[in-house]
Order: sequence, then C-alpha cells, then structure tokens
Amino acid sequence: MHVVATAGHVDHGKSTLVRALTGMEPDRWSEERRRGLTIDLGFAWTTLADGCTVAFVDVPGHQRFVPNMLAGIGPVPAVLFVVAADEGWMPQSTEHLDALDALGVRHGLLAVTRCDLADPEPAIAEARDRLNQSSLAHSPVVRVSGATGAGLDGLRAALDELVHRLPAPNPDADVRLWVDRSFSIRGAGTVVTATLAAGTLRTGMRLRLGSSGREVAIRGMQSLGSPVPEARAVSRVAVNLRGVEAAETGRGDVLLSPGRWLDTDLVDVRLSGSVAKELPRELALHIGSASVPVRVRPLDVDTARLALRAPLPLRIGDRALLRESGGRQARAGALVLDVRPPELDRRGAAQRRALELATMDGRPDGAAELRRRRVVRADELRAMGAVPPAEGDWLIDPAHRDQLAAQLAGLLDRHRREHPLEDGVPAEMARRALDLPDPDLLPVVLAAPAASGISLDGGRLRLGPAPLPEPLSRALGTVRDKLTAHPFEAPTADELAELGLGEKELAAAERAGELLRIAPGIVLLPGADRHAIDQLSGLPAPFTVSQARRALGTTRRVAVVLLEFLARRGRTRRLPDGTHQVVSHTR
Repeated sequence: MHVVATAGHVDHGKSTLVRALTGMEPDRWSEERRRGLTIDLGFAWTTLADGCTVAFVDVPGHQRFVPNMLAGIGPVPAVLFVVAADEGWMPQSTEHLDALDALGVRHGLLAVTRCDLADPEPAIAEARDRLNQSSLAHSPVVRVSGATGAGLDGLRAALDELVHRLPAPNPDADVRLWVDRSFSIRGAGTVVTATLAAGTLRTGMRLRLGSSGREVAIRGMQSLGSPVPEARAVSRVAVNLRGVEAAETGRGDVLLSPGRWLDTDLVDVRLSGSVAKELPRELALHIGSASVPVRVRPLDVDTARLALRAPLPLRIGDRALLRESGGRQARAGALVLDVRPPELDRRGAAQRRALELATMDGRPDGAAELRRRRVVRADELRAMGAVPPAEGDWLIDPAHRDQLAAQLAGLLDRHRREHPLEDGVPAEMARRALDLPDPDLLPVVLAAPAASGISLDGGRLRLGPAPLPEPLSRALGTVRDKLTAHPFEAPTADELAELGLGEKELAAAERAGELLRIAPGIVLLPGADRHAIDQLSGLPAPFTVSQARRALGTTRRVAVVLLEFLARRGRTRRLPDGTHQVVSHTR
C-alpha cells in the first residue's frame, strides 16, 4: 500500500478527484456533504492498474481548517497537489506548499483541475514556478477534469509512477504512530486511525501511549476496511486498543515502540524559510498529527532552541513546521538537530552552542553524538535515532576516556602524597570525582593507556606503593635490623608502639613491601614465610608447636600465629591431634 495526501486551495477539486479515482466519498460528515466543503480529514483508496493500492488522506483547503490539514499531511510521504485551471494559484495554495516544504515532503504530483472551464497553461506555469522553489520541485503535471473525467487515466498512470518512486519504508523501524482520529465502537472499545509511516504492527503487540506513558495492547486491526493480523509501513490502519478509553486519546497523540523513544520538551533546530530573530517568541510546532505550543529562543541566524509546552517523542532529523496559531502562513520549517541539548546557563553559552550547531546537519551520527556528549547510554543514542558506534550499555568517547584516565592518575597521585598511609582511594569516591554516571564506566577508564599503573581491587583504586614518610622509614629500619638478626623474634606490641607503629603504619609498610604481617600486631620481614618452611621441613613429620618454636628460635606467641598463617596459605596442615606437617616445600 502507498499513502498520498491531497493539498491545495479550498474548492479546487481535491475531494472531487478522490471520488473520481476511488468511487468512495472522502467527506465523512453530513455537514461537509451539505456544504460541499471538506472540514476534517477524509480517507479513501483505490487499486491501480498494476495492482498497487493507493490510500488517500483528503485534507481541507479552507484557511480555518489548516490544523486539520497539517494533521493529515504530517506523516504522509507523498502529495497530490491540486490547483484549479480557472482560478490558478491562491492563498491556501501558498500555505499548503509552505507547510509541505517545511515538512520536507519531496514526492508529489501536480494536478491542474477544471481544465474543462479554462486553459490550464497559465495555472500550470505559475504552479510550476512556485513548486520549483520548494521541496516539490519538478513534480510531474497532469491536466484533468473531475467533472468530465478527462485526464483521469493519465492521473492514474502518473500516480502509479509516483508511488513507485517513493523510497521503500523500513518494516523493522521503531513504531511512531501519530493518531489522526479516535473513536469508540460498541463491543470493541477504543479505535484510533493513523498512517503507519515506518515499522510493523501486529495484533497483540504492546505500545506506549504518548499522552499517558502507559502501555496498551493492540486488540485488533483493520486496513482499508478489512481485518488484518499485521500491517507494514506504509499503510493506513485502524487500531483497536485494549486498556484505554476513547476520551483518553485523540488527534495529536502517538503510539510508540516501548523503550525506543525519548520524550523531550527542549530541542535545538535549524530553521528554513525565516530568520530566527524575526520569529515571534510564541509559536505552535506541528509534527505528525501533533500541534504543541513552543517558546522560541534564537541562537543564530538559522538556529534556535524550542521549549515545548508538552513533551513529544522526537529524533534527530525530524522535520516540523512552526506556525502562528490562526496565522495564514507557515513561519518556518524546523529540522531537529538535538533532542537532548545542553543547558545554556553560563555567559557566552548560547554563542558557543550556535557555533556547535553550525557543524550539525540533522543526520543522526552515533560517533559524532558520542563526541559531543562524551558519556552516554547506547539505548539513549538509539532513541535519538543514531547508531551506537561501539558495544556496551554505557559508551565513553575515546578522547574523553583518555582525559579521565589522566585525571584519575593525577587524583590518585595527589592522594598518595597527601595521605601516604591510606590504602588508595575508594572507587566510589573516584567515580564521583570523575563525574561518571555509572560504576561500570570505571573499568572502561582504567583500560586507557594513561591508567596503566592503576589497579582496582576490593573496591579501592591504587597507584603503586607510596613513598613512606621519613619517621616511618626510620622506625621500620629499627624493626628490620632486629629481624635481620633474629628473623622470627617479632617485636612486641609495646615495642611497636614505642616506635610509633600502629595498624595504619604497619598496613602502609606491608603495601610498600617492607614488612610481612602474619597477624594483627605481629610482623616479620618479607620472605619470612618461605624461610620458615625451609626450617620446618627439616623436622620429623608431624611436629608440634613446641618443636616448631625451637626450630624457628621464637616464642609460642609467634609460632602459633605463624603456623596459622602458613596453614591459610596451604603450606602447612594442622592434624586432628594438634600436630602439624609441611604440605609442600619449594626452595
């Protein structure tokens, strides 16, 4: 299926052409048929000669119903632009073209109607001149009369060519279904209609309702009046929803693939068709079928920040229309550049932001977004419309990662110099200092070359052993001299206290490789455990604590804890009768 919207001035024959092409009445209201004036959106469809189905969204042409018109053309990829030969180009022709141009509609067909009433060539010349200055440049022209039927075969052939030129939609894309009608059917419940521009809908699928944020389920679907279990883009669909009342949703609401879209009330945009500073500060933003009041903050000649009164699911590259409520013409087109812009809370921030926006083209680029944001979730990049440039839940720009690694090394070095007796820095403290939003990012920073000397163990970060303070070095020299002469005569608690060696100092000495702590308050020289095994291996197995004490030339106080220390490391084993034996002996 292909979906085409009509456009053009009031009473130029849009609905007449749709009736002639489809044999269906697009005007749904009796008031529309009585007055011969399209007020709201109409829908009809036909099958072309080659079997392609074209569904029409017939829009009103009167100036009073422009919001209805915008709701119809917003999600549609192609347009049948209608101009009457006997009246030519008219004010609403301009407004409709400005809207289509702002929304970036590039595929169209110009139908000059009422050719039975006037020479169509003057109208064609002016219409071509107008269209060629817009996104619909070089649209093919068809001369036709809805009253006599002349030219209808040519119009059908031109429509066939138009729909075959349309880019293929992505059936796997995330669904963003802009609702253009909502009503209730007895026994079925709430039904919404919309143009499915991308993605696929299936019965039973769950979607997020934009207005409330809650999930709803698809109870059933119709397309072109027939039930379908699945609908693929592009198509017109009527979706029966479970779990929502008709009054809870309506035109401008949206159904979304859950977890795949960002709701935003602040966007930076590039403007077309107007200078930013000349725009009113209060406008309405039209996208899809939605219309939301916005406040405009100019940043440069063609860029601005829009503050939306209600959040919308927007992505980089979206095109929207800015218009005054009740105004006759579109004020500007808006190309979305950023859906998560930074705050402008410092002097000169707006000017710097304008310079940055000048480098952005509205095409989602995951690598560029990561460079700008430095740290971002992969899912957030996807929701912006960009492909993440790497694997993982959290991503860090490589250049920023290297800066953070250097910053972390400096932080640890300062801490080591200022607090030489402390065992590194808690990982959580370092994470906060680096302003990392998630602990899982810390190992990523540690993988940078600048962090090669940093270790993470037991929830603490360390940058090698710290140089010991001079008083501590002198005290350790005294201990070392004593233990060198008598390797297993560990200093007593009183002796250590006299030297100013508490648990904090002893722990720092052990980290520096100066001592071996076999128990709280009992220290030997590094390598004393290996030396003890050498001595104990010469004893008959098994041996007692007393035999070990004599072999090592130490006290029972030291011998007991040394044997426990060696047993914890699997070097000795305590037997059920309280004796010990060496498990292995490596010289």
